[in-house]
Amino acid sequence: MNVSVYSWIVILLALLAANLPFLNQHLFAVVPLGRGDDFVKPVWWRLIEMLVLYFVVGGIAYAMEATLGNVFPHGWEFYAITGCLFLVFSFPGYVFRYLYKHH
Repeated sequence: MNVSVYSWIVILLALLAANLPFLNQHLFAVVPLGRGDDFVKPVWWRLIEMLVLYFVVGGIAYAMEATLGNVFPHGWEFYAITGCLFLVFSFPGYVFRYLYKHH
């Protein structure tokens, strides 16, 4: 695979991972947190889950970059930009969970 394919894989993976906390009531879509259908996952659990998923996607991206050759050094600017981009990617899930009226 080439750099372009790896880039699109990382972008799509980040988009999926950023919305995952808002689309279900389980921790990482696997571990049930509450009992019954009336349980609602708190916002702080969703934010912690997003932070962990940000680092998971970053680790996968780092591994993909390492398979292509030399890994470029990343300063604080890189992490600030990718963190903000991850928050922007999570906007559809946030809208679906908190702003869209479920009937």
